[in-house]
Amino acid sequence: MVDQSPVKGVLGEAAKFRADLIVIGWRGHGAVRRLLMGGVSRGVVRGATCAVLVVRRRPRRVRRIVIGFDASPNARRAVRLVGRLAVPRNGRVLLVSVVEPLAPTSLGPRVGGIRSTVAREVRRLNTARAEAAAKALNRAADELRRGGWQARTELRSGEPLRALVDAVNAYQPELLVIGASGSSEGARHLLLGSVADGALNQCPVPVLLAR
Repeated sequence: MVDQSPVKGVLGEAAKFRADLIVIGWRGHGAVRRLLMGGVSRGVVRGATCAVLVVRRRPRRVRRIVIGFDASPNARRAVRLVGRLAVPRNGRVLLVSVVEPLAPTSLGPRVGGIRSTVAREVRRLNTARAEAAAKALNRAADELRRGGWQARTELRSGEPLRALVDAVNAYQPELLVIGASGSSEGARHLLLGSVADGALNQCPVPVLLAR
């Protein structure tokens, strides 16, 4: 028991305990409870320096996990975190990477030859990005397999948050694991990144944020 505001109290005790993980419940506000995470949960998630598990419904035994993977340092930490867990019987992991396709701007040059050249270059870049994402996914899956997990990969195209939530709804895991990343190192305690922040608000399963 500590006599502090909830966010400061939880973060302060976690620092004293040198916690590897903070577990906290999710609570919204009235009519928007399905859209907005509670203020205490949000404050803990944004202020924590360790991994945070946000639980928003009665938990089930974790046998299936989805990892949102973008090859960032925190995404790789998410893979390592899952790899350190005790593997349950028939434990399965789906690694999902989403490539948001580039598209030529409609305000580009109107000269036919130039526009076709730009379009070819955009297609080349999209192909290269997809190939790089697939290689990174396979490396992460191999790491999890070495730890005893049954791991498979899925490369999706589209808006990252929507594609990740769609994958969770289709696979129906007991847990989503994702890296929490800010726009810069200096802001990492304040900004989760749009995908991680959106996943906390929209995913129907507990979300584990790795740092």
